[in-house]
Amino acid sequence: MATSQSPMTVMVGGAAMYPSRNIIQNAVNSADHTTLVAAVKAAGLVETLSGPGPFTVFAPTNAAFEKLPAGTVATLLKPENKPALSNILTYHVVAGNVSAADLMAMIKKGGGTATLTTVQGGTLKAHVMGGKVMIMDAKGGMATVTQADVMQSNGVIHVTDGVFLPA
Repeated sequence: MATSQSPMTVMVGGAAMYPSRNIIQNAVNSADHTTLVAAVKAAGLVETLSGPGPFTVFAPTNAAFEKLPAGTVATLLKPENKPALSNILTYHVVAGNVSAADLMAMIKKGGGTATLTTVQGGTLKAHVMGGKVMIMDAKGGMATVTQADVMQSNGVIHVTDGVFLPA
């Protein structure tokens, strides 16, 4: 999708997210995504998410991870749980560059719901509720897109207030 405007640099977690940098190069600077970055490193996904993509990443904040039951994150970060962690993280990634406008068009075309297939192989359901884009995971958990269209050189990030759990 070429546009006549260059993607804008926006602030996420107190840091500038430069459209000329890749997902990892930007994410490591967000104070709101230190847990996500630690998880991506522990899962061995840094190289993948630094690759050409394009990827659409629904990026949970630190506060989103804190909503999980106590000890969940610490357990997932253990080396022996790398497959489970990778499974959860890749469930937050959709192949391609899905902007907020694209997602809204998909929701409209889908009669109020868009189904997104993740690189993990599962699906997420997107719809609009109260004027906000909501994403539902396979277990019925809901998260709100709190900041959309954080453009990257290899895709786009949409910040969420929840962690998605695959079936």
